[in-house]
Amino acid sequence: MLSTTIIDGKETSRKTLQSLAEDIEQLKRQGHTPGLAVVLVGEDPASRVYVNSKVKACEELGIYSQKWTLPTETTQEDLVKLIRQLNADERIHGILVQSPPPRHIDEQAVILNIDPRKDVDGFHPVNVAKLVLEDPTGFVPCTPLGCMELLRSYGISPQGKHAVVIGRSMIVGKPMAHLLMSRQANATVTIAHSRTADLPALCRTADILVAAVGRPGLVTADFIKPGAVVLDVGINRVEDPTRPRGYRIVGDVDYGSVQPLCSAITPVPGGVGPMTIAMLMSNTVKACKLACGM
Repeated sequence: MLSTTIIDGKETSRKTLQSLAEDIEQLKRQGHTPGLAVVLVGEDPASRVYVNSKVKACEELGIYSQKWTLPTETTQEDLVKLIRQLNADERIHGILVQSPPPRHIDEQAVILNIDPRKDVDGFHPVNVAKLVLEDPTGFVPCTPLGCMELLRSYGISPQGKHAVVIGRSMIVGKPMAHLLMSRQANATVTIAHSRTADLPALCRTADILVAAVGRPGLVTADFIKPGAVVLDVGINRVEDPTRPRGYRIVGDVDYGSVQPLCSAITPVPGGVGPMTIAMLMSNTVKACKLACGM
């Protein structure tokens, strides 16, 4: 049986934030305080939790933050007006509009109105292009960026490896593929999705497997090449009457059957998740540095 390294996202996140705190102190000594505005439209409970955790992380690091909580009936026009106000606010270096917004809001139109220099989520077309062009002045979506930081922190090099990414979203799958195939990582990348023929067979060719499709327990032992590295991006609620809240959080990977076959794996929770907020803070500090010509 293989000895499996459990990739600890909580500890890696802690170290990342500790390093960022030192950067922030140095920026403050030079008269610059990074600023992040987080905008929430509507009453979605999960979104409220995410927004509050981001604001809390700002407070702990010494990042200036603004939290805008708007009612569900907020119009597209009023939301765009707020974004333009934040674009012009010199105290704000990063703007994040929590996803998903209410149905009447055109999310893509919202993203297009964010100044790309403040788009710390990395969703604006300008930043997507910079990712593809490997322009270091762009912003990369936080979750795939966190995955790359986990690999780096654990000394796992994608160089020359075959990476399979299950999922083709603009939030995780596509940017993850670009990061893995970049000149810094040099992996050979295959993107798989719901229409991929014989998905388990394809995944068994992967040295690095990234599961980012939002289907609990999709990846089972028959997907795994012995010794593969598995990054589980999935965060899914499944009913569990034995738990106080009536549910538990699981990933896209059936951890029990897959873990013994891997050389390294991220658990859920405690793997990729904590890195997402850490990378948001990192992008905000980067935005501040770029705005200050550093």
